[in-house]
Amino acid sequence: MSEGLFDRTAGDVGNILALEHVNVTVPDQRAAERFYVDGLGLTRDLDMDFGEANIWVNAGSQQFHLPTAPRGQVLRGTIGLVAPSLDRVRRGLDRIGADCEPGPGGSLLVRCPWGNRIRVYQAGEAFGAMALGIPWVELDAAAGTAAGIARFYGSVFEAPAAVRPTPGGAVARVGVGRHQALVFRESDDPLPPYDGHHLAIYVSQFSRPHARLAAAGLITAETSEYEYRFCDVIDPDSGEVLTTIEHEVRSLRHPMFGRPLVNGDAPAPSSTGMGYGGRI
Repeated sequence: MSEGLFDRTAGDVGNILALEHVNVTVPDQRAAERFYVDGLGLTRDLDMDFGEANIWVNAGSQQFHLPTAPRGQVLRGTIGLVAPSLDRVRRGLDRIGADCEPGPGGSLLVRCPWGNRIRVYQAGEAFGAMALGIPWVELDAAAGTAAGIARFYGSVFEAPAAVRPTPGGAVARVGVGRHQALVFRESDDPLPPYDGHHLAIYVSQFSRPHARLAAAGLITAETSEYEYRFCDVIDPDSGEVLTTIEHEVRSLRHPMFGRPLVNGDAPAPSSTGMGYGGRI
């Protein structure tokens, strides 16, 4: 077989194996449940009962974590969500009086009661075997930062990361596992102040990123033997802070890894894994 027949880098997965949850605080648990469960048609995680302190909501193999706080946090970007029936989602949102806007590929853009943007897609070939889940989280980034952000995830987390130009600014896509992604989209608009929301990721090689982050003084919490946290994404060449979002970094030995999640009457996940739609 001749050399160069295949692009072997296309088969690289990288060290970040899964994006597990998005965490934003909410001031009203009932309003949160009404939006995420009654509106979007997701399922409350009844295996984890925090009373009035928190609600976890299952979305396939991913979750929304919604702890109670006086003010609702707003992710600086958009969360992608794949649903088995977009019509069902639309009916649920209509029932709770939530406005939604049509978007690319027949998607729906909806905002939670506190302003978080969620773009919902119909499950299908573009998303592979993902019938329900979070294929990507897109984060707003300042102009001129995409290339440095891609270098950060490539050098610190050994993740496949690429930058492409778009009419609105460069976009950095960081591969997560087989079919998920973190996406950073440049914008000339000023970013709102960071309010503490976070993402949780699982990594296979747990110690190597920790050593690199610690050497740069970026570790913000040594949570447990299975978890650490950091907030600042820096240019690995200059040390300049490019963007800020807390990452909850978990080992595959974390007791929550691979925990089965109940998802109402959603189709059973396929053994072939999830599919990334690649629309952003």
